[in-house]
Amino acid sequence: MKCPSIFPTEPERLEALAAYGLDSDHQLPSLDPVVRIAARMFGMPVAAVNLIGSDHVFFAASTGIDEAVDMRRDVSFCAHAINQHDVMVVPDARLDERFHDNPLVTGSANLRFYAGAPLLAPDGHALGALCVIDNRPHDDFTEEDCERLRELAKMAADRMELRRIEVSPEHGRPAFDDFAKNAPNPLIAFDSAARLIGCNSAAAALLGRSPTQGLSEPVDALLPERDRAAFRDLLARAVAQGSLEGLDVPKDIIGLRSDGVELLLGLTLFMHREAAGVTFSAHLQDCTERRERENALRRMANTDGLTGLANRAGFFRRVEDALTRPLPAAVVMIDLDGFKDVNDTLGHAIGDNILQEVGRRLEAVAGMQGFAARIGGDEFALLLVGTDDPESAAMVAHIVLRAIEMPIVADGHEVRVAASCGISVAPQQADEALELIGNADLALFKAKSIGRAQCFTYQPALRMEAMARRLYSMELHRAAHAGEFLLFYQPQVRLYDGALTGAEALIRWLHPERGLLSPAAFLPALEGGPLAATVGAWVLEEACSQAAYWRRNGAPDFRMGVNLFGAQFRVGDLAAQVQAALDKHGLPPEALELEVTENIVLDHDDLVLDTLQRVRALGVGVSFDDFGTGYASLSLLKRYPLTRIKIDRSFVEGMLESERDASVVRAILDITRSFELDSIAEGIERDVQRIRLFREGCVHGQGYLFGQALSAEQFSRAFGLAGGSRKSNG
Repeated sequence: MKCPSIFPTEPERLEALAAYGLDSDHQLPSLDPVVRIAARMFGMPVAAVNLIGSDHVFFAASTGIDEAVDMRRDVSFCAHAINQHDVMVVPDARLDERFHDNPLVTGSANLRFYAGAPLLAPDGHALGALCVIDNRPHDDFTEEDCERLRELAKMAADRMELRRIEVSPEHGRPAFDDFAKNAPNPLIAFDSAARLIGCNSAAAALLGRSPTQGLSEPVDALLPERDRAAFRDLLARAVAQGSLEGLDVPKDIIGLRSDGVELLLGLTLFMHREAAGVTFSAHLQDCTERRERENALRRMANTDGLTGLANRAGFFRRVEDALTRPLPAAVVMIDLDGFKDVNDTLGHAIGDNILQEVGRRLEAVAGMQGFAARIGGDEFALLLVGTDDPESAAMVAHIVLRAIEMPIVADGHEVRVAASCGISVAPQQADEALELIGNADLALFKAKSIGRAQCFTYQPALRMEAMARRLYSMELHRAAHAGEFLLFYQPQVRLYDGALTGAEALIRWLHPERGLLSPAAFLPALEGGPLAATVGAWVLEEACSQAAYWRRNGAPDFRMGVNLFGAQFRVGDLAAQVQAALDKHGLPPEALELEVTENIVLDHDDLVLDTLQRVRALGVGVSFDDFGTGYASLSLLKRYPLTRIKIDRSFVEGMLESERDASVVRAILDITRSFELDSIAEGIERDVQRIRLFREGCVHGQGYLFGQALSAEQFSRAFGLAGGSRKSNG
């Protein structure tokens, strides 16, 4: 049933609408940019040019519209908007008495907000509306927003008028000035010979000329020389076939101002067939701001903000471009060694200066044939285009290492950093960007496992090793959940009489296929993976339970040593976990000693210090493991709340044959006495070692001389503790 006429001149309005040759099957592509701009400008999911027919509405252009939307005129918001003669704003349709029960509001469309500006024909008839729609209400659509919507509606009306002129040649096309002179949007016209015959004031201002300048001259003078031939060819093909249908008309072109400045222009081209011949009109839009915004976003997406180098995404695109051309290429992945220590010691500002200087040095090494990037953190990369020889790439990598090793002066500090490199070349080792970069990453991983300032070239075996690590990681997850980890205990004794004083809890893996595995077989993978904190918490709980059991069954002064993973300081509250374990098992704090290595201390300095201070405040002992084997300084002994230092087995093994090792042992023992710390030596296998350590002042020891690591059951039997293990006795 037809909706009753809402205009006194409704038949004339419908006749005016019909002159545009638009219906649900014939939309107007030149309006697509208008609705896209409207959606972006107002941040709305839906925008449309909605034309009002007799009983239905239809879209001349739309974005974000559900194809199943109700198109009846009697439910259309735009049918109301054309009555307003101004922007109609509905902040919340559910609260508006006109629309609260409208199917578009109550149904699946869930229309909540609407703003529509009427589209008027030159004779004043309302044809429809440009609208923006959202499924949530807005009370912030301002008068300034209304004015923007009006301006977009004028742009849409201009494009519709060009459409009317194009499809209605029998009515005679008015002179260019009659419909374009005062139009707010830039319009130009030219004839079939591509001579400029009209330019309105808006187009003249955009192109930096007067409206009459260049009339009768070739229109392609408005384009750069490089684009003119293609544009002339497009016009010639349109004239030859009598329409623009099926031709690839560009949506954007580069325009040329009279001063020679180039600018990006949106282009909507119309062709008019008249008795006197064919003419063209073009609607222009200044897209310079859009291009600058897009370029800025592109730079941000592909550029590292600190160094100005390409970021990971930008580097990947450059590698991809090189390999798809195709060109031989090499990728060098670079990771700074020990940068975190520098960053933590001197501060992030100096750290940033160092990264910037490293970036400059890499650019200098890359030169014209290379491309440098900062992948993230302290990791960089080089793309060497034209290089497919691993040895040549390795030579560049060594130049990189030497360049980075040169002193860097930052804020008055002279700093030296080193780096490690991984290399992969294409096409021999990879023919896709992702594979080439991944291979270089694997080589870098291998280089860092060898030591500092190393360089390694990809080998196929590295991928097999990586697959084995992933498989191992999966097995570790199974082991943690299936209870395959066990604790063994190595006795600790007083050196002067051999009396048992405690034990160090050591983890083992009872693998279902490979049997009992020592820590050396799986601990590196466990420490570097996501399970470290979980397994560490289990070790703490299990060791405290066993220590409490032995203290109740024959060893009242027993002390348990528990090794910590670095992840336990980053995940959860370690001090609270320790307190909970002590409380749960009734274990006095002096019966527990936590062991940390200097790697943990150096990697998480402040966090570890704070946590260990809280642990020590509970009365729990803190032991420094493997002292003297790395880079720990005496300042660490001053800062950290230590109770005992462990002398590494490497010094104990050589102290009888090597005066240097003996001197190290004596020095460590002197330090422990000076700092009033306890001492324990690892790896004692011979009685002569025990005697020598005791004479030098070492208090405690552990090693095969006193017993290897044993299960709880074996440990109980070996040292006469009643009842065996806690598990065997409930």
